[in-house]
Amino acid sequence: MAKAKETQAPRIVNRKAHFNYAIEEKFECGLVLKGWEVKSVRAGRVQIGDSHVYEYDGELWLCNAHMNPTDEISTHEKANPTRTRKVLMHRHEIMRLIGRVERQGYALIPLDLHFTRGRVKVTLALAKGKREFEKRADESKREWERDRQRLMKTRARSR
Repeated sequence: MAKAKETQAPRIVNRKAHFNYAIEEKFECGLVLKGWEVKSVRAGRVQIGDSHVYEYDGELWLCNAHMNPTDEISTHEKANPTRTRKVLMHRHEIMRLIGRVERQGYALIPLDLHFTRGRVKVTLALAKGKREFEKRADESKREWERDRQRLMKTRARSR
């Protein structure tokens, strides 16, 4: 008997994060979402490029994540695509992160949204902002690596 093939939900990635921030540590956390928001994540209709996480009253909140409602949204519920969503973590992890953000100048940035065992998870990064010259240096390193790979490939072909 053949196993039914599951449709893989897309992984929503924050492409700006690695360019604008130096990533120190990563954490996988849950999110408090409504039903239509889960459908939006499954459909890939989410943007987290400009979003960030802040602390309020000992809890973490995801701000500026834009979730476009799908067509199957219920009529009795008003959809707010940019509402602030609660991030679920253990209390001791939250306190440790808050301490590092407040004292050491880190930021909490969402890297991606994905499904783990049927639940929507967000990967948070404890990151420091890059300055302009650091971004240029990283870009030149990436270009050099790309050119080096091309040179190695052409040299291997010519032999």
